[in-house]
Amino acid sequence: MRRKKQSGSPLRLGFVPLADCAPIAMARELGLFAKYGIEVELKREVGWATIRDKIIYGELEAAHAPAGMVVAATLGLGSIQTECLTGLVINLHGNAITLSQKLWSAGVHDGKSLREEIELQRGKKRFVFGAAFTSSSHNFLLRLWLRAHGILADRDVQIVVVPPPQMCANLKGGHLDGYCVGEPWNSLAVMSKIGWVAATSAELSPSHVEKILMVRRTFAEEREIEHLALIAALVEACRFCDQPQNRDRIIETLAQPEYVGAPVQALRMSMKGTFDFGNGRNEKCADFHVFSRYGANEPTAEKASWVVQSLRDSGVLLDPTAIAPGGLPQMFRTDIFHKATQLIQP
Repeated sequence: MRRKKQSGSPLRLGFVPLADCAPIAMARELGLFAKYGIEVELKREVGWATIRDKIIYGELEAAHAPAGMVVAATLGLGSIQTECLTGLVINLHGNAITLSQKLWSAGVHDGKSLREEIELQRGKKRFVFGAAFTSSSHNFLLRLWLRAHGILADRDVQIVVVPPPQMCANLKGGHLDGYCVGEPWNSLAVMSKIGWVAATSAELSPSHVEKILMVRRTFAEEREIEHLALIAALVEACRFCDQPQNRDRIIETLAQPEYVGAPVQALRMSMKGTFDFGNGRNEKCADFHVFSRYGANEPTAEKASWVVQSLRDSGVLLDPTAIAPGGLPQMFRTDIFHKATQLIQP
């Protein structure tokens, strides 16, 4: 039974072309927005800075966004301070670290040999790695992986922000030696034989929070009914996306130019359970993308704490007192999530 359509202007929902925008794409394709009585316009954006700015300046009502962005925007880290929140986690995992095939040919086959190559080239070459956004898991995980192998970001290598769809072209052009990004932009590098995957985000930080539904606090308060309906529709879509029997349909949908626009083969690599790391390594990765399982969708205190600790470890959040007592629960709203899930229909 469809709910009565809510009054007011359509909700503009932004997303970046990545495999983990699947619940947003499928919510439209399955008619779930209409089922919950809301009109939604999807806005495909090139990168996360655009998403952040359009949320801040009211050009988007809601967006698919890195979990760290809701904290950074609320604190004014890298942008105008704007109170934002999330009532939904869209997914866990979904990223990988890709290094160039040129490095593989030079004998770099893991983090240890990368450190050795950096030492060998010190004073001759500056190694440059891409991350999708400063306050995203990509920056956190890349720094974590480098640090685990004795490589210090900002001292031994340079990390630059590159929009996800531009990663492969910059790797191929030699502007990057590697990057951390969401799928399918790792698999496309493997498929094109310009890169290989050194590690997945599920390996580096099991169950880490990835994308969230980000809104301004004022939107959540002034258009509460529509916000709750949007979350309900997306929770239902997340459940659909986590069912293995639905993955072929999801892949075909994401391959369309209005969504991700990547080859079906590249999208399939991370969506079908066996992941191709490149150079002959194929492994089962059933949890590469987690859209609903393991309580993924609730924006819990534990997920919020991971984000804040990662912001601190990566040097984005320099003042640990910047978040006032009780501040995190105002950004990661379990109450809104539970209220929205009460609307879900069988």
